[in-house]
Amino acid sequence: MLMLQLLGKLGCVTDQQFEDVLNKINQEVDRRRRLAVTSIERAAVIKDVYQPLHPHVYHLQESYLAPKFKQIIEFCRSSGASQEGVFDLLEEEAAPRVYRFSVFEKSFCEDLLEELEHFEQSSAPKGRPNTMNHYGILLNELGFDEGFITPLREQYLHPLTSLLYPDCGGRCLDSHKAFVVKYDMNEDLDLSYHYDNAEVTLNVSLGKDFTEGNLYFGDMRQVPLSETECSEVKHRVTEGLLHRGQHMHGALPISSGQRWNLIIWMRASQERNNVCPMCNRRPTLVEGDGFADGFTKHSAPLLNAFY
Repeated sequence: MLMLQLLGKLGCVTDQQFEDVLNKINQEVDRRRRLAVTSIERAAVIKDVYQPLHPHVYHLQESYLAPKFKQIIEFCRSSGASQEGVFDLLEEEAAPRVYRFSVFEKSFCEDLLEELEHFEQSSAPKGRPNTMNHYGILLNELGFDEGFITPLREQYLHPLTSLLYPDCGGRCLDSHKAFVVKYDMNEDLDLSYHYDNAEVTLNVSLGKDFTEGNLYFGDMRQVPLSETECSEVKHRVTEGLLHRGQHMHGALPISSGQRWNLIIWMRASQERNNVCPMCNRRPTLVEGDGFADGFTKHSAPLLNAFY
């Protein structure tokens, strides 16, 4: 009854309109229930048929990382690490509690992009990141999780998020979803205002050459839009923007060229096991494969050890 009332407010009037919308809802629910199975099936086919162009990019090496980023993380790992100290090493906030810093060397970004384009042009099956981004790649299906994304999160990002976001799961991040998104003049140009299914997000600009397309940040999603003032942020190649997942944001349209971004949604089961960040309710769980959506049957212990 509540759904029918809501659909009525959204413009459904006739029985046929209600039936069409409900059919689409049921199809989407079924698609989402099958996401894990279809992803596993795609990953198996990719492993069997796809030949990487640059195998080295699948395994994180310190030489890929920007010197400034390594300096920041070295401080965060030290016995004297403090929030005030890391603020001194970071640039001025790009927006409230949004931090900008170089993550990768330019040469690594170029190699990674060549690998991603090589995969895009292959006959291997491809899953898309989410319902908002129509062009991009799920990195776990391509084989990046174990050798690249997981050590990046555990060994480098966790010491930093522990200091910057202790109030929203930054000290107990224990899973992630990583993907790349692509913006092109003939494909997606922009990304509408939204929040992430994450406690903390890292968004790295990989390239290529493009104009415009700045990001913008509002307030946390609990704040009404009428009370929000947005900040526009330029996103430069090799640089990452680190922010809270529930911080509302979007991407303005590019006016030329092509842009690729690496997105890592980092999740803390200790936080989301109590309240789902997407619906603000206590989650009802079903068993999933891999990291799934970051929930666990039991909360993970606090991660105090830095690698």
